Amino acid sequence: MVAYSFKRFFEPQIATGFKRQTVRGQRPRHARPGEAVQLYIGMRTRFCRKIVDPDPICTETLPIVIETSTLLDCIIAAIEIDGRRLHRDEIEEFAHADGFAPEHINDVALDMQGKTARENMGAFWQANHPIGLFTGELIRWAPEVA
Repeated sequence: MVAYSFKRFFEPQIATGFKRQTVRGQRPRHARPGEAVQLYIGMRTRFCRKIVDPDPICTETLPIVIETSTLLDCIIAAIEIDGRRLHRDEIEEFAHADGFAPEHINDVALDMQGKTARENMGAFWQANHPIGLFTGELIRWAPEVA
């Protein structure tokens, strides 16, 4: 079983099932399809708590490359998933599915006040990652089926 920690503003989206994916950097072991994933807020702190129970099940893990540039207002220049480069509209859909839709975070994440999910994702990436190329994994999950 693999555990992932999230920023607090993602908690309601994960709890309601709106956000069912996460992008993570390379590490020795990520979740594998069919495996349960534990989703937390505040891991490695005394405020740690699980977001959903029972644990959702990983449906797929795909390689992802995200290119960022400060030359663009939206920061996100390109996204490639499993070797396929996303079109501009697909990038907006991806950012929306990844939890950056303005209607879900503009009231709770004061540093993200973009008009689009792509702008909010760009602000998040600029604050949390170096500008340039990011190579990692896209992990998607579905609720556990009893």
